[in-house]
Amino acid sequence: MIGLDTHVLVRYIAQDDPKQSPKATGLIESLTTAAPGYVSVVAMVELVWVLAGCYGSTKNEICAVLEALLRTKELVVAEADMVWQALRVFREGRADFADCLIERLANAAGCDHTATFDRDAARTCAMRLVE
Repeated sequence: MIGLDTHVLVRYIAQDDPKQSPKATGLIESLTTAAPGYVSVVAMVELVWVLAGCYGSTKNEICAVLEALLRTKELVVAEADMVWQALRVFREGRADFADCLIERLANAAGCDHTATFDRDAARTCAMRLVE
């Protein structure tokens, strides 16, 4: 198993760099179920941030990318169950993906709740507003 940095994922998904994109494609398409790629939670959050902020991807496009990564048998996504749960909440609400994932990971860790100042996160991903 090899870890995949956010930049490798972005180059593969965006196919926007004439030198790096083919290398990213070659690497990712060489992965197998016996020798998979590993995608950390941090890489997933960064990927969403880059796709939205730098590429102007829509929520639907981002959800499709995350779902494809989660379904790819040649990838091991860290905390995949929590990422799936966060993706579902993100898809339906106004909170950002990172907030959804933070709340789901905290819940899985046994936290009573997750405190936030973000009203959208409190409203859509079960965080508790600090007032």
